[in-house]
Amino acid sequence: MTFAIYVAAALAEIGGCFAFWAWLRLGKSIWWLAPGILSLVLFAYLLTLVPSDAAGRAYAAYGGIYIVASLAWLWAMEGVRPDRWDMAGAVLCLIGAAIILFGPRSV
Repeated sequence: MTFAIYVAAALAEIGGCFAFWAWLRLGKSIWWLAPGILSLVLFAYLLTLVPSDAAGRAYAAYGGIYIVASLAWLWAMEGVRPDRWDMAGAVLCLIGAAIILFGPRSV
């Protein structure tokens, strides 16, 4: 369930940020900001659903998922295929996220 929340949060964050990018960098209408803001609110809410004893740890682990989702967005929405360095970096980040999320904790 945590993975699904992270994926949904990443899509919400990327979509929200892209709305601002489209308005400021691509010359789209200011009305792009309305769904962008709603998407960013959804992103923040979703991260509160992650079962974690500390917000910072939840956010740190989320970072790996965000990076992979950003590269998927790059390919799917912008038509730019990630290169081997993008992929290697993403794998490294996912390993780090897994260690943060699933590492044994002393109580």
